[in-house]
Amino acid sequence: MKRSLKLISIMCVLTLIMTALAACGSKSDSPASDSSKSSSSTDDVPTLVWWTIGGQVPNNFDKAIAAMNEYTAEKIGVKVDIKVASWGEWETKINTIVNTGEAFDMMFTNGSKYNQQVAMGSFADITDLVQSETPDLYKFIPEKVWDGSKVSGKIYSVPTYKDSSLTQYWGFDHTYVEKYGIDVNNIKTLKDLDKPFHDMKAGEGKSFYPLPMTQSEGLNGFFNEYDDMALGLGPVGVKADDASRKVISVLEQPDVMDNLKMLHQWYKDGIINPDAPTKPEADKGKPFLSAQGFPGAEIGWQINNGVEKYDIVQNYGPIYTTTTIQGSLNAISANSKYKKEALKYLELVNTDSKLRNMLAYGEEGVDFQKIDGEKVIERISDTWPLASYTQGTFFNMATNKGAPEDQWEQVKKLNEQAFASSLLGFSMDITNLSTEVANTKAVWDKYRYELLTGASDPEKMVPKIVSELKAAGMDAIMKAAQEQIDAFSK
Repeated sequence: MKRSLKLISIMCVLTLIMTALAACGSKSDSPASDSSKSSSSTDDVPTLVWWTIGGQVPNNFDKAIAAMNEYTAEKIGVKVDIKVASWGEWETKINTIVNTGEAFDMMFTNGSKYNQQVAMGSFADITDLVQSETPDLYKFIPEKVWDGSKVSGKIYSVPTYKDSSLTQYWGFDHTYVEKYGIDVNNIKTLKDLDKPFHDMKAGEGKSFYPLPMTQSEGLNGFFNEYDDMALGLGPVGVKADDASRKVISVLEQPDVMDNLKMLHQWYKDGIINPDAPTKPEADKGKPFLSAQGFPGAEIGWQINNGVEKYDIVQNYGPIYTTTTIQGSLNAISANSKYKKEALKYLELVNTDSKLRNMLAYGEEGVDFQKIDGEKVIERISDTWPLASYTQGTFFNMATNKGAPEDQWEQVKKLNEQAFASSLLGFSMDITNLSTEVANTKAVWDKYRYELLTGASDPEKMVPKIVSELKAAGMDAIMKAAQEQIDAFSK
């Protein structure tokens, strides 16, 4: 009996010792939002789920994110779990997350989805919170940019302050410019591209496609001249320079039809890859690209595409529309438990160059190396998947080696020089049209991949698409849009 009591006593002592040790190891219970305390243990630091868009995740992705999290946990008591939807699956994935109520804290979104997601109640109203909790963030982003992100006068996202006006560029791989004597500076219209494309096709052979495309966007910037009222429905809009602000069926406009016919002819001629309507991801080495950009953006395009040099020409813009401002937004889930922490994280992204560069460029020493502190970097890999335009401002981000030293100042000047769409500041309220908008978008999604990659004959397809759009509620949308615009214009 004494032996048993002695054994029990020893076990009790051991239990007490283990309990004390456990208590000593769990004293890091400071609140997540307390940025004044650093801690060697970040067990109690909240980890925010952030959905974004990008390429294939590389092997060092987790290591790079861990480095960011170590920095932000120390700085503001917040970490992130970045979830990447690929370019091809992004729209479907984001729709699924929102429609099923899957938990997340932050989400990259844009005009094509944003207003519909707001109408569904997916995002938190941060109108007051962004000013009370993150005043530095609110002051940093210009009022015009905040206004462009509003829906019914309220703020539901943090807009990305960058080339917030739109400037469209076309670029040719310099190899083909020299080989085929392409005068890039005299290429202004789609028709001007016809001869160089056919020259390249004839010279490079059957398996070479001068205008490679993927299903996700077709020819980037195709509808630039039409303001889509932040609706994200290409077939409905207003001509950007139309002072009368008349809502029209965009696909039926003569200039749009001519350009669609051109795309279709190129598809038949083998200028565009035959799998364009179904191809989810672009291949490296694009001989031609169309992209929204700014002076020096070609440096990044060259790295991402594995092309030594692109010769670029400005094709359109700069122009300010509500949609260009809503081209990159980060919203906070209405159901997030960490709305304040999410805002503080986005504030840090927009005000802290070290974090900004890690998000934009990846792991130091693997994906990039610093040339001049946080001001200039050199990329040493092309595998970092996150798209910098989706994250935060450009104006605290390092430039790439070889880009103009005053690159971001030039971007600011583009914003200042941009002409305003006749609908700047207008964002259509679809609260009472959610069914019609969802149905018409479903119709457009069914056909747009083939139409905007040139795979289908627009003379046959456009009447069919318009007929189905009307059956889905396009007329009701156009009528309501015109009424709202007329009221906005008074």
